[in-house]
Amino acid sequence: MTFAAPVETKSIRFRARSFVAFTLTPEAPISAWLEGLDHWIGNSPGYFAGRPVVLDLNVLKPDVADIGLLVASLGARGIRVYAIELEGASIGLDLPPLLGGAKEATTDGLLSQPGRKGKAEAADEAGQLETVFSDRGKDAGKAGEVKAGEVKAGEARAEAGKGKAAKAAEAGAIETVQAGTLMVKSPIRSGQSIFHPHGDVIVLGSVASGSEIIAAGSIHVYGTLRGRAIAGSQGNRSARIFCRKNEAELISVDGWYTTAEEMEGVSRGKAVQAFLEGDMLAVVPLN
Repeated sequence: MTFAAPVETKSIRFRARSFVAFTLTPEAPISAWLEGLDHWIGNSPGYFAGRPVVLDLNVLKPDVADIGLLVASLGARGIRVYAIELEGASIGLDLPPLLGGAKEATTDGLLSQPGRKGKAEAADEAGQLETVFSDRGKDAGKAGEVKAGEVKAGEARAEAGKGKAAKAAEAGAIETVQAGTLMVKSPIRSGQSIFHPHGDVIVLGSVASGSEIIAAGSIHVYGTLRGRAIAGSQGNRSARIFCRKNEAELISVDGWYTTAEEMEGVSRGKAVQAFLEGDMLAVVPLN
C-alpha cells in the first residue's frame, strides 16, 4: 500500500491599501477645459509625470466613445489616467477601470465627496495694497480642478507620502518636528518633490525652480521660493503659504492658483503670504 505525500500549497495573500491620487474633473465645453489644462501644464511642466490621476466624469457625463478620445487626449499630454469615476456607466476593457465609492481626502480623514459651493463674491478687502487676487482654480472650470483625492481599497492605512520624503529623511535632510509638521533642513533642488499629506511643511533653505512642495497644511519657506508651492492639497481652505522672497512659478491653496506672470510687478521678489479670501487667492506682501 502506498500513501501520497501531502501537497503543500502556498496561499495567495491579498492586501488592501490606500493611495493618494489626483482627480481631474473635466467640464463642458471640453475644448476650453483642455485649453486651461494646457496653460497649467505650460506653467508647471512635468507636473503630472508619474502621478496617479483619476478622471471624474460625473459632471461631464460623456458617451463611451468620447471617454476614449478624452483619455487619449490626456495621454498625449503626459497624463496617465489610472481609473474613471462615472456613476452607472459600463465601459470596455480598453479603458481604465471604473472606480466606485471613492472618498475625498482631507486633513481630518476621509469624507464623502461634498458638493462645492458656488463662487463667492470678491473679498471685502480687495483694495488692500499690493495684493494679488486670483480666481483661477476649482470653480473656474479649468485645470485648477486638480485636487488630491484618496483612492481607498479596503480598510487599510494610507501608504502615500513615503517615496522621496522617506529617502530624504533617512539622509537626515528631513525630520518631523511635531505631529503633522515636516521640516526640511536642506535646500530643495530642481527636480525634487516634497509631498506631505499630514500637515505643514517648513523649509529652512530655498526652493529651486523646477521643484515643488505639496502639503496638506501650510508651507513655510525661509529662503527664496522659486519652484511650485501647493498648500491645502487635501481640502484645507485655511492653509497658507509664507516665503521670504517670492520668485515662485506657481502658488496654490486648496486648488486655487496663481502663476509667475500674474504676480509679476506686484508681489514678485518680496516676502509674501498667500491665503484664500472667500473663493479668491490673495498674495500679500509681509510687512
